[in-house]
Amino acid sequence: MTTSTDLSHGKIMELGLGFWGSKALLTAIELGVFTELAQSPADAKTLTKRLDIHPRSAHDFFDALVALGMLAREHGKYANTPETDWFLDKSKPSYIGGILEMANNRGYASWGTLTAALRAGKPRKDSAIDDGSFEKMYADPARLKEFLSAMTGISMEIANRIAVQFPWKNYQTFVDVGAAQGCLPVRVALANPHLKGAGYDLEVVRPIFEEYIQSFGLSDRLRFESGDFFKDPLPKADVVVMGHILHDWDLEQKRILIRKAYEALPRGGAFLAFEALIDDDRSKNAFGLLMSLNMLIETPGGFDYTGADCQKWMKEAGFREMRVEHLVGPDSMVIGLK
Repeated sequence: MTTSTDLSHGKIMELGLGFWGSKALLTAIELGVFTELAQSPADAKTLTKRLDIHPRSAHDFFDALVALGMLAREHGKYANTPETDWFLDKSKPSYIGGILEMANNRGYASWGTLTAALRAGKPRKDSAIDDGSFEKMYADPARLKEFLSAMTGISMEIANRIAVQFPWKNYQTFVDVGAAQGCLPVRVALANPHLKGAGYDLEVVRPIFEEYIQSFGLSDRLRFESGDFFKDPLPKADVVVMGHILHDWDLEQKRILIRKAYEALPRGGAFLAFEALIDDDRSKNAFGLLMSLNMLIETPGGFDYTGADCQKWMKEAGFREMRVEHLVGPDSMVIGLK
């Protein structure tokens, strides 16, 4: 029999006040802490001056980042950890902070509307991305740049894994639908020199995509194709990829996109859909479930789903063979063969 002396409120308090640590990290990214320390370690006084913050709580702020495992401290000087130096220094191509910048600028406030969204079953107008078409966001250069950078941040490690895990040797061409900057096409092309590919997105993304591709010297193997995936057919390719795309849309829209992927493939072609897939038991992948709540807050009908859900939709579209493969962290991919 459990008694009160056997119980601890530690996990409850840690989760309930988890936004303290989250906001400390997001603020550190906003202030450029990790980019500054990538140049050289610094003591509290020097770092305070470099970042132009008030000295009152600067020491507490830096030490909190140490306690949270985001900074190291030795002989009174602060330095990045190997992880924050690699992933949170804006001057490095490995920077993934775009998604966290968007979380700081938008998501942090939007999640304050969760109660209202749960009661209404839809987002508040002041917290939703837009009307669901993304066109308003894509029309705002600042929001577009932030969003595309965020997509690179959230996809980098996944793209690296897909580039070596999927049997690309069996295929010659691929298209990444909703390619954003082009993170996945670049990673796949770098790891598989025989492939030619395309990034498919709205026309406004073209210059951003082409600049990114050119920076890796891949303009001869990767091209940009423009279109609206609800209005236009998808480009033909041996492999069609949709990463963090399906969860933005309601069930019927998901089915439309899967059917369009099927139609774009030759017999024997493959469709890859990757997300933070919710586990089939819906009890383990907390990140996937929370991402689905994020879709409630941000989109009119989007939701995340299980691997079993996606395989069912693929079967309905005509795919003959499906499987789920884990990638990294909370993300997995569903593969459908035509």
